[in-house]
Amino acid sequence: MSADRSPVEADVCVIGAGPAGALVADRLADAGHDVVILDAGPRFDESDRIERMERALRPAYDRPDVWGMGGERDAHSNSGERPYPLNHARVKGIGGSTLHWQGMVMRLHEADFETRSRHGVGRDWPISYGDLRPYYAAAERELGVAGADDNPFGPPREEPFPMPAFAPSYSDGLFAEACEQLGIAMHSVPNARNSEPYDDRGACVGYGTCQPVCPSGAKYGADVHVRAAEEKGATVIDRAPVQHLDHGADSIRAAAYATPDGETHEQEADAFVLACGGVETPRLLLLSASQDYPDGLANSSGLVGSCFMDHLFAGMGGTVDEPTRQNHVGFLTSESHQFYDADAEIGPFKLEFFNYAGPSPVETALEGDEWGDALLDRLRTDYGTHVGLGALVEQLPREESYIGLDPDRTDGHGNPVPRIHWSVDDRALRTLERANEIQRAVLEEMDAEITWAVGPENTGPAYHHMGTTRMGEDPDESVVDPDLRTHDLSNCWIASSSVFPTGGAVNPTLTIAALALRTAEAVDDALRSDWLV
Repeated sequence: MSADRSPVEADVCVIGAGPAGALVADRLADAGHDVVILDAGPRFDESDRIERMERALRPAYDRPDVWGMGGERDAHSNSGERPYPLNHARVKGIGGSTLHWQGMVMRLHEADFETRSRHGVGRDWPISYGDLRPYYAAAERELGVAGADDNPFGPPREEPFPMPAFAPSYSDGLFAEACEQLGIAMHSVPNARNSEPYDDRGACVGYGTCQPVCPSGAKYGADVHVRAAEEKGATVIDRAPVQHLDHGADSIRAAAYATPDGETHEQEADAFVLACGGVETPRLLLLSASQDYPDGLANSSGLVGSCFMDHLFAGMGGTVDEPTRQNHVGFLTSESHQFYDADAEIGPFKLEFFNYAGPSPVETALEGDEWGDALLDRLRTDYGTHVGLGALVEQLPREESYIGLDPDRTDGHGNPVPRIHWSVDDRALRTLERANEIQRAVLEEMDAEITWAVGPENTGPAYHHMGTTRMGEDPDESVVDPDLRTHDLSNCWIASSSVFPTGGAVNPTLTIAALALRTAEAVDDALRSDWLV
């Protein structure tokens, strides 16, 4: 990591040190290219993770506090029909949001790439599942995925997962009895956490605080590949938020970035890879508007920032008259893709069986005034009898949802903050209602007392930012081509969930990783081709 944060000689400048940027940087450094990574946040000391876990357990701290989110650096605004709490689930720093993610890594289904052709809604991807399939396998090896080939509804696979799946939890067994009666198939969840030692990292030791922090390092974080890239010669400059991209009519010349001491530098390179996520990537392009691109860089299509998507959450839970939290597990071990098949009216969704429903012992203790034996009696009675189910629901790409620039509010550097205009389509609302129906049926079969529900009226985001610089063949209808190179700029690629034409109903990180590996190949080919000279 550069101590003085000065620019370096570089073939490639990668902006963002999350999973996409980290994997691209590692692959390109391994190919012998000089790589520099710029990231807006700091490098976090691994030895601080126990302290961060303890902070996460204390009710006085909110999730953004655990990783230092908030303030002028991370300011944003909302203008849509539904508020979007952006900072609740993102991290700026080396490793990005994988520092606090839940770690579930599924492949998109084959149908997800053909939503328009199959159902007449959304958009088709310019690539197929078959095109991405080998990169999915490579991404599973790179991240280290524990899983089993037991999902009868999932896409075809070509090889076993790198590690065996985690065993079903105690509460999974309670759900399984009800699901068997209802004809609902359960199967394992692929997890980017070690079920056994892998890649010089130990197996999961069960802290149970995976979200927002894994103290042991068993859960994958993109800082793993940042360090690997550094070992191969890459330079990392942290706390270096990029202010704008200096460019000509068809290429980027330099990334102008600020430093904590108030200076601004320009990092030049032959190729640039934007890996800032679905919000900051379009924001950077919009901040880089010029005479050549008055509506924002790489925005001849007018789609930069447009069609912002997230997965919507549907959930329901309550209590049963028996213990549910023996051998507590802090992540999901069972799910069901049985209801993933979609049509024009009802979208795909995956059903999740929670291992961590209900309040923690600390929260339970703080709910009353008892002490001593009375408190212990209440904990034995009230704690550990909760059950809950969740679901991720697809949201269609629509121009009514977008990321723009706030005309009135600026960050600490005087730049307009991102303004989020988020709305939910009617198909997603119908799908949320359908998910709730199935969740209610399972809980009633378990004789649970239902105490909470999240559905069409009070749904919230899963914090999977997608769709704001989508890929496609037609430059008038997309921002990047199938290799994720921008249509407008010859030396700029975007490696991010922002390129997703649609989002499906599974967690996006494995697809981000697969696309990043594919992009690294494209950048490597371009650097070795005639365009450079």
